[in-house]
Amino acid sequence: MLTLALNKIEVGTAYAIWSGFGTALISTIGVVFFKEVFNLQKTVCISLIIIGVIGLNLSTAANHL
Repeated sequence: MLTLALNKIEVGTAYAIWSGFGTALISTIGVVFFKEVFNLQKTVCISLIIIGVIGLNLSTAANHL
């Protein structure tokens, strides 16, 4: 999937999305299946990852205009 995405978007953006999505997914799996604690600190950190990925996508889109 990452290889296919590289045909459409830049490498840095693709890797940020790939790693950000993976981090959020693994954290969610840990909470749901392994009953890990999901506190405010984890919520904020995962939110910052998602905001960073969105920011990279927006900056890449702005460069193509």
